[in-house]
This record gives sequence, C-alpha cells and structure tokens, in this order.
Amino acid sequence: MCGLNIFMFFFSFVFTKIKKYKYLFRKFLSLFYQHHLLWMETVNRTKGYKNKTNKSYFNNYKSMEIVKTNGSKGWKNVLKIVIPYLIFVGIFQAIGMLIAGVDFRHFSDGHQTSVQLSIIYFMSMLGTVGIVWLFRKKADKKTFTSIGFIKGSIRKDLIFGCALGFVIMLVGYTVLILTKQIEYVDIQFNAVNLMNCFGLFAFVAIAEEVFARGYILNNLMVSFDKYVALVISALIFSAMHIANSNVNIIGLIIIFLSGIALGLPYIYTKKLWFPIALHFSWNFFQGPIFGFNVSGIEIPTLLVTKYNTANIWNGGKFGFEGSVVSAVLLVLAILLIYILFRNRVPSVQEELIVSDIEINN
Repeated sequence: MCGLNIFMFFFSFVFTKIKKYKYLFRKFLSLFYQHHLLWMETVNRTKGYKNKTNKSYFNNYKSMEIVKTNGSKGWKNVLKIVIPYLIFVGIFQAIGMLIAGVDFRHFSDGHQTSVQLSIIYFMSMLGTVGIVWLFRKKADKKTFTSIGFIKGSIRKDLIFGCALGFVIMLVGYTVLILTKQIEYVDIQFNAVNLMNCFGLFAFVAIAEEVFARGYILNNLMVSFDKYVALVISALIFSAMHIANSNVNIIGLIIIFLSGIALGLPYIYTKKLWFPIALHFSWNFFQGPIFGFNVSGIEIPTLLVTKYNTANIWNGGKFGFEGSVVSAVLLVLAILLIYILFRNRVPSVQEELIVSDIEINN
C-alpha cells in the first residue's frame, strides 16, 4: 500500500507541473482511486474481512475533506463570512422588500402577506446561496455542492425529515389542545396561501441550512471536535433569531435545541437533505397548518387556534418554539436522531463522490 502511494504521488507531482494536462491527470487519478477502492471493498467482503484497510486508506486519500490538518482555518472562515453575509443577504432582502412593496420601517411588525414573505425570503435564499458559494470557492477552495448536496439516501432523508417535523407538531398541538392551553376555533382553507407558505418555508429552510450547517458547522468541524462544533453552531443559529418579533429566552433556548437536532445528522453524514427537510417540515406544519406563529412571525393558517393567556406552555406570540412542550419534544427528537444516525457511515461510493468533488475543484 505504501508503494502504491509513493507511485501515485510521484506521478501527481510530475504531471501537475504541466498545466495543460493538470485537470486531465487529476481526473484520471480520481477515477483510478475509485476503481481501486471498489475493487478492495469487493475483495474484502468476499473474504469476509472487516473493511479496515479501505477505511484507513481512504481516510489518508481524503485529506482535502473535513480534516484538522489546519485547525485555525475553519473558525477563521466562519468569522470572515459574518459581515459579508449580513451585508450581502441584507441587500438581497432589501431588494425583495422593494419588489414585494413592503415598508422597511414596518417589516419587523410581522404583518406581511404570504406572497410578500415568499418574495422576501426567496431573495434572502439567493443572497445566502450566493455568499456561501463565493466563500466556499475562494476561502475554502472547495465546491459549493460539497457543503452537503451529495447523492445517497436523498429520498429517505427527505421523507424522514418531513415526517419527523409533522409528528412533532401533531403531538405538540394535541397536547396543548388536551391541556386547554390553546383552543381550536375554525378551519380556513386557502390553497393560494398554502402554496405561498410552502414556497416560503422551503426558501427559509434551504437558506438557513446552507449557511448554519453547510458552511458554519462544516468549517467549525475543521477546527474542533464534531460535538463541540455542533454546540457552537447551534448557539450561532440561536443568535441568528435574536432580533425576531416577540422573542424570549425560552424561544432562544428552543432554537438552540433545534440547532442541535438539525446539526446532529450532519456531523455524521455531511449531508443537508435531512436537515433541510426537518427544518421545512417544522416551520410549515407549525405555522400554515397548526396555526402557531413561526419564530414570532404571523402566518396565514389552515387551523385557526387561540389562547386565553400567553405563557410558557403555549409559547404566546413567539409560537410553538416558545413552548416548553416544544423543548421536551425536541429533546426526544434529538435522542431519536442520535440513535438513527450515529452509526450511519457514508458508503464507499458516497465518500468517493465527496473526494472527487474536492479534488476537481
């Protein structure tokens, strides 16, 4: 194995000096490793051996992925993106407000229509994707897709994420109804509002997951232990909501817990499919379906509900994310996610896709 490494890196050094053939040689090198690893996996499985050699060999090869060879680079990249992110996304949100006809001075009141919010957050998503793409390419020297848009278990992760968000909201709504913390009033079906809200929360989920998990958590894992990185990213995610309408300390704690729930599968799989699905489902069923405010934002709803007194049980004007019931359910969800994802290791094919993305950047 050592001789193979010397052979590969010797020719990599020689050929990469020739700019004309640099890309072609790297492509050839990547394909060679793919076929070699798949062959080794087949041999080991046939013989009944545990695939330790492949894992060790591939971890050496995957030096361009999330490793701690330059630990300070990760957290420094996080610091570098903060101000550009605020400026860039702020400009895009301002453009969205102009297009939607929203008065800048009253945006924080949270009384926009679903159409206006969809336009604003669509522009916010474009701004977020744009700035992350720029920093991923220039600062990280990697491709945008390597933040977590990787093939493998896409349908499974999307379905499970959406289902988990629905179940959490259904259980929470049922508990609050049975304990008379909220009261069902009416059903107001409006297909246009539901479609607008579907798009709105899809944009929110993509934007926040690309930034909070795809960039921040991804880079923090370069500098810190993955669990430390997870906690720091969840704190940052909570801080991102500190200016929301009707926010309170309980709401921020619960958003921190949601950051743990959304980031936990990412530290094991390096994929964004499940976090995006869960984030979308959580918001969509919380607001447009079950009638809560979403992080302090008032949304047109299918089920009209009311509460007599705002308290820590019903969440008040901040919504279900301000309820201790939400905190309990989130802790249970975190335990479930940990059990399901802790031993989920990407297949050789999925890992090769990641490494190929990094090499050919």
